[in-house]
Amino acid sequence: MTTSMHARAGFPQALASEWIKFSSVRSLVWTTCAMTGVPVLGAVFVAATESLQPDDTVLGGSLSLTVVAQLLAAVVGALLITGEYGTGSMRTTLAANPRRGTVLGAKATLIAAVTYALALPSCTLAHLVGGALLEDGRYAQGQPWPALFGIAASFSVAALLGLAVGTLVRHSAGAVTCVVGLLLLPSLLGPLFGDAQRWITGASPTAALQKLTQTSDATAETVGSLGPWPSLLVVMACTTALLLLAAVVLRRRDA
Repeated sequence: MTTSMHARAGFPQALASEWIKFSSVRSLVWTTCAMTGVPVLGAVFVAATESLQPDDTVLGGSLSLTVVAQLLAAVVGALLITGEYGTGSMRTTLAANPRRGTVLGAKATLIAAVTYALALPSCTLAHLVGGALLEDGRYAQGQPWPALFGIAASFSVAALLGLAVGTLVRHSAGAVTCVVGLLLLPSLLGPLFGDAQRWITGASPTAALQKLTQTSDATAETVGSLGPWPSLLVVMACTTALLLLAAVVLRRRDA
């Protein structure tokens, strides 16, 4: 019996369980599908409306709506755990696997892998579509590689941020509101802080995404002079710290 309990509480079993739950919840599946489709639709829209700025790049213009897709990734991460709190199934999950760190680790692994695996081909396709539809030679191409790998990673980071917030808040509406605020408020409130704007705005996941897409909006004055990859690493470190805090809180409180 002891051996059975340990096998049931293992990480592979927890990961398989999380995949079954993820794929069977319509809100998660449809939000993930929307996240995957938005970048390509954005590339088509920008090309059709000819709304790209002259100093922008094909990469930046094609990925204009990746910020929206990143928000959706964060929402998916939050709903992955708040949905269980809302239905009360979290008690069943923790009864089947009392190792709460394993449960959260399985959720984090799943959502990071799924968002990365979907975001990379989606953003790559958006770039190719934009390159095919935008007027040839009118805009600089940008450097898609290895930037697209970092762009996909920023989706995973946003999803993990949503998971951490969802674990702490435990309520879907509240968690979604909080994580959207964490993603957008730095860029919205940054100008109110004068010279400190670049540091406040530059600390957000959306700023790292804008730098990686090489959009003309990602100037040093607005999102800081830190490069795209260091910015992504800073955001990853902050998200990891918040996820560790969420793991501690999950272990200490009732389901």
